[in-house]
Amino acid sequence: MNALADALWRAATFVAVVLVHFDVPPTLHERTFNAKIKARPAGHWGTVPGTAWALAHTALAAGVAPPERELIPVIGAGHAGVVQLAYSWLNGHLASIRPQYTRDAAGLAQLAADFPQVSGLGAETHPLLPGGISPGGCLGGTLAFSHGLAMAAPERIAVPIIGDGECETPTTAASWLAARTLDPCRVLPILHLNGFRMGSRSLLGAMTETELEAYFSGLGWHARVVRVDGDALEAHRAFSNALADSIQDVVAGTKSTVVFSCVKGWTGPESVDGIPLLGTARLHKTPLTLVRDECGQQELLERWLVSYRPAELFDRDARPVGVLAEALNAAVWNRGTSIWPAAEGGSEGLELVRPKGFGDAVAEVLVKHAAQGDFHLFSPDELQSNHLGSLASAEWTSEVLAEEILLGWLGGWTASGRRGLLVSYEAFAPLFTSGLIGHLKHRRLAGRAKTPSLNVLLTSYGWHNTYTHGDPSLATALLATEDPAVHVLTPADPHRTAVALDSMLESTDNVNIVIAGKHSKVRIPELTIKQEMARGLAIWPHLSDPQEPELTFVAAGDLAAAVISAAVPNIRRQLGCSIRVVGLLDLTVLGDPRRWPRGMTDAEVRHFLGERSPVVIATIGHPAAVWGLLAGRVRRPVRVIGWREPRGPMPQQALAHELAFDSEGLLQAAIELTTTSRQEPCPNR
Repeated sequence: MNALADALWRAATFVAVVLVHFDVPPTLHERTFNAKIKARPAGHWGTVPGTAWALAHTALAAGVAPPERELIPVIGAGHAGVVQLAYSWLNGHLASIRPQYTRDAAGLAQLAADFPQVSGLGAETHPLLPGGISPGGCLGGTLAFSHGLAMAAPERIAVPIIGDGECETPTTAASWLAARTLDPCRVLPILHLNGFRMGSRSLLGAMTETELEAYFSGLGWHARVVRVDGDALEAHRAFSNALADSIQDVVAGTKSTVVFSCVKGWTGPESVDGIPLLGTARLHKTPLTLVRDECGQQELLERWLVSYRPAELFDRDARPVGVLAEALNAAVWNRGTSIWPAAEGGSEGLELVRPKGFGDAVAEVLVKHAAQGDFHLFSPDELQSNHLGSLASAEWTSEVLAEEILLGWLGGWTASGRRGLLVSYEAFAPLFTSGLIGHLKHRRLAGRAKTPSLNVLLTSYGWHNTYTHGDPSLATALLATEDPAVHVLTPADPHRTAVALDSMLESTDNVNIVIAGKHSKVRIPELTIKQEMARGLAIWPHLSDPQEPELTFVAAGDLAAAVISAAVPNIRRQLGCSIRVVGLLDLTVLGDPRRWPRGMTDAEVRHFLGERSPVVIATIGHPAAVWGLLAGRVRRPVRVIGWREPRGPMPQQALAHELAFDSEGLLQAAIELTTTSRQEPCPNR
């Protein structure tokens, strides 16, 4: 086993060095020539040897695991993409999705020539390749994601490979402790401890072995520390034993981690031009940037490549031979995708006994979905506050006061084909922004894989909260991405919130954000609910005149629906205008249909908003989000009323008045718009 691990590790590290430095790789028995070296070698090196080591042992351990046990490697460092590419080329997976990268000299040459722009895959970790199931881009989420992946799946052991720099992020640091709430959850982290962050020494890297063991013990984890400093085969033996023992611990319910300590950039050049490199931050990227032009760097590169003894691993056509071929046959690369059977038949349509408040309506939906066995609810210790306290003790509920960790758990849970919901306050939701955008990028790379949607329910918006708890920025940021997978839903009452949740929990490949007030008492007639769900908006006949409107109001959200419902009768009396009221469920309906799947066509704009009617849009979020969606497409007078930062703390009624989000503000907007539109007050009917 140790010889097999050594062969895999040497081969992957050798290929990684080739990809970074060569346009056309040398044959295994010739010296390097200038014409074959990249003009500007580019790529990350510091994480390569340790990540390659951890992946080799994980794949071999998966190969000898019993049939009922699955080990899934989860790469934490996006910069380890070159290692992922190397292994994917070696095991043939890369050729299965990109046929030009055959497992021979021609395929390696093509891969080297294309690196770092590898045929739509790039040079960072990718979801289509083994180990790439966790989203990159937001450092620190891999451990939490792995817990979500392994949650309630006793046959599965997630093996996140995380760096000591990543351990300094708040999400990773808290994830070790938060795991106490998840028993049983089989996660075996491999901590790649090379002593450095990107540019300076890491905090964990400065600890002694005793201090490391004590640190993790205090968090509830048993740490086995393995150091590499000398005989590689002996280090492989020690690591293999530590990994095997830790796997048994994890199966038995003990939280265990393997700390793999090595020198940063180990096996790379010790120095260049007299400048020490090995064990310094200078080896974060390749140190040989002038190798085409400087003979000294060419000699360093030759010695570097030869140190992996590639002639023992490959034939002249770069095909694996001997112990490497044996190792590749023994290794198993579990990808961890689509590993949960879909619920048969889906969920039946929602039938609620009405009317219900927010808590009862939402709880009924979640209990129904939980009964299918593949649903989990995540919340940052706010279920009681959000009127969902009856769900806090359910076995399918997890609460911990760390939003980023919850998002990681949800991401891992849904990535394995299961459905979930994260409930939080709107004010804290901006903490999700980087993680959600990372998920969007990750899913975009993976394609529409029919993975359950990532679902978030936000409550306690700023209109009904304290001064410090008003921030609708998450929805604004996600809409600004113009990613067609994004849906921001603003249901008008608790029943619509329940129906929207029921639908989105059955959806796939989306990122759904529902924003709803937990105190909402507004009740809108149910006649148009089906159209709102199908098209994202509907004309509300109970508030609208039957003829062509001279003024149109659009309600985005329950509070907007309540304010417009109260204001419209008075506005109609004062201005004598024909009025139409439209309920807007999905904000993306306002967007350009060339970018947003639910965007209104020009004909639909005229149908819903009227031929030439000025429009007042009331939104519980930022007006900027609405203006960004409209992008000048609605060629008529428009006023958007929504959240703006108030000048300071004030009562809710005063806040609404200051932001013109009340009957008086809507009346004033109506007067100004109709005057601008017609240069005279609206005529009497």
